[in-house]
Amino acid sequence: MSDKVLIIEDEPTLARLVTYNLSQEGYDTEVVGNGAEGLHKAIHEQYAIIFLDLMLPGMNGFEVLQKLRQNGVKTPVIILTARNAEEEVVQGLKLGADDYITKPFGVAELLARTSAVLRRSRNEESKPSKASSGDKVIAIGDLQIFPDKYEVFSNGQWITLRPKEFEVLLYLAERPGIVITRDDLMNVVWGFDYIGGQRTVDVHVSSLRKKLELNQQSVQIDSIRGVGYKLFIHRKSTSSSH
Repeated sequence: MSDKVLIIEDEPTLARLVTYNLSQEGYDTEVVGNGAEGLHKAIHEQYAIIFLDLMLPGMNGFEVLQKLRQNGVKTPVIILTARNAEEEVVQGLKLGADDYITKPFGVAELLARTSAVLRRSRNEESKPSKASSGDKVIAIGDLQIFPDKYEVFSNGQWITLRPKEFEVLLYLAERPGIVITRDDLMNVVWGFDYIGGQRTVDVHVSSLRKKLELNQQSVQIDSIRGVGYKLFIHRKSTSSSH
């Protein structure tokens, strides 16, 4: 059975281009031209992947993406955005997009990104998932990280992380105090075939850092300018005044 793809795009020429090339690769495509209809279909029907334009009439792509994730729809989403629109890319990733393609794009890029996102999504779905006493655990600072469950526990509560945020944290936590380059993180977490830029890494680290700060104070991620990131344990001062 072929993968079913939803394309939410109001520009007919681009919609036809995406539809034609995905259909040639065996995907079963469906196109809608506005955000509200796309949202309805994405919530009530099953798709392997969704292509989402950001500049849609009525409900824009950001609103569609936010409502999808709020409704628990985990279908991978590739956003379609204008070239050099970095702010759009950052906002889309923060709202839960899995990848992005900047317009105009080539057929090879379209197919490569589609294949990579689907592969990552299926790898994540195949991972088992709350933690039991026999689970493997990495303890660092206030955190308990369960690699096989994609779960993090701190100070009596579970920290909700997106899959890529978890993988970034796990890789850093396994190498505390060591500077990890952006390229290393991208290759390990997103894969060597990932075409996106290093900004993707920065966005996920920023989001991860904020979630850690909200839940505990000992484990922190330090930015090493021009290089990458380092995870370290912040020791609280025990000195007292007299």
